[in-house]
Amino acid sequence: MSTKAYAAFSEAEDLKPHQIQRRDLQDKDVFIDIEYCGVCHSDIHTARAEWGQPHYPVVPGHEIIGRVLEVGPKVTKYKVGDLVGVGCMVESCKHCHPCDEGLEQYCESGMIGTYNSSKSKYGGITYGGYSENIVVEEDFVLSIPTNIDVKAAAPLLCAGITTWSPLRHWNVKKGDKVGVIGLGGLGHMGVKFAKAIGAHVVMITTSPEKGEDAKKLGADEVLISKDAEQLKAHTNSFDFLLNTIPVGHDVNPYLNLLKLDKTMCIVGAVEPLPAVHGGLLIGKRRNLAGSLIGGIQETQEMLDFCGEHGIVSDVEVINIQDINTAYERMIKSDVKYRFVIDMKSLKNS
Repeated sequence: MSTKAYAAFSEAEDLKPHQIQRRDLQDKDVFIDIEYCGVCHSDIHTARAEWGQPHYPVVPGHEIIGRVLEVGPKVTKYKVGDLVGVGCMVESCKHCHPCDEGLEQYCESGMIGTYNSSKSKYGGITYGGYSENIVVEEDFVLSIPTNIDVKAAAPLLCAGITTWSPLRHWNVKKGDKVGVIGLGGLGHMGVKFAKAIGAHVVMITTSPEKGEDAKKLGADEVLISKDAEQLKAHTNSFDFLLNTIPVGHDVNPYLNLLKLDKTMCIVGAVEPLPAVHGGLLIGKRRNLAGSLIGGIQETQEMLDFCGEHGIVSDVEVINIQDINTAYERMIKSDVKYRFVIDMKSLKNS
């Protein structure tokens, strides 16, 4: 099936219109008409070869919302017209230990990314959601609650699950003191989730202005991390820290905020970090950890929670023709807090 898309053809070129081929439906496949696609910073990293050389042309997009157009003869979970989503992965081996545990994101053979993967069993390179439609195995399709804003639900499939998964894994609960470090696409979701769980939420930021924004999102307190006295006042007081800073940075000042046996989880900095002072870990048996996205079951749990609590991302909707401008704005943090593409702009072009 020939499909309209937008693609990057080199690290130095703007994204531009392109035609891709989608595979014919297999027995367990779902054919989805894409209505909205979120824009993730990973899209920029990949398109611009910042995480290694990609398989050009790259069609980014792994925050996909759409309607089922057709299903394969053995599909049992979905029917034509259902509102569905596709996140960051579209295949895994399904038989290793992580897959058996519902942790497909940690598949020992390597999960197959929604875009830029060359290891799909169907051959070729995977192409993402900057396109009219997509074909995905039923087991990697998600049900989207119909009572929430559809366009604002798209970033839940990456930014949402990236912050939800560590909160659940480290059993954040009502009454815990939780610090969310950094306010952006990830951080704003971390604030919303932690607050809905019932935690006492502290936004940890270098910017007083972002602190005020965080309070509007539900944060109970703001800690300005450049203020040594404020850091000192919060020493040994946090039950969990969700660190969403997207670049390498000094984690040592934040480790001192944790109580005995508590954890700071890195979800933003997919790159080397400066030296960690071992004494800060040893002295309070603290943990420094990382987390990827979530598995399919956990992602569905997150989506259901969002439906129950009315949680979506704060988004700015754009046309696909404005994607290159959106990339430049994202680099400057000039968006609150995620861009979402209205795919009608592609279909009508």
